[in-house]
Amino acid sequence: MKYGNLIIEEKEYTYLKTLLDKVGFQNELQRNIFTRLKEELTQAEVKSEIEMPNDVVRFNSIVDINTPYGVKHGYELVKPEDGNVHLKRLSILTPMGSALIGYAKGDEIVWQFPDGEKSVTIVNVVRYDDH
Repeated sequence: MKYGNLIIEEKEYTYLKTLLDKVGFQNELQRNIFTRLKEELTQAEVKSEIEMPNDVVRFNSIVDINTPYGVKHGYELVKPEDGNVHLKRLSILTPMGSALIGYAKGDEIVWQFPDGEKSVTIVNVVRYDDH
C-alpha cells in the first residue's frame, strides 16, 4: 500500500461511516466486504480536501484497474444512487467499489468478490475535479 493506510477525504469519510452504519446486508458477501471496509476506515488517514493526494481513489475518481480478467479502463467510483455498471459507474456498495476507495495508483488490493478472493491493481487515477 503506497501510503500505508487508506487515505479518505474528511467529508467522504463522514459520508461512508454514516452509509455503512445504515446499510443492510443482502448476503454474506456484502456483510464481509462492508465489515472489512468499516475496519479499514478505523485505520484510515482522514485528510482535508487540499491535503488529498491526487492519485488516491475517492468519489467520482476515474480509475483504470488491472484485474484477473484484464485491464478495465475508465470506471468512476460513485454513491449508491448513481451506480450504473453499463455506464462504468461503480457504486461504493459493490465489491469493486468498496475495494478501491482510499487506495492509490500502483496499489494492489486483495478483496472478496462474488467468485472468490481476487487481486486487482490500480493502474491510473484521475481526480474528479481533473476530468
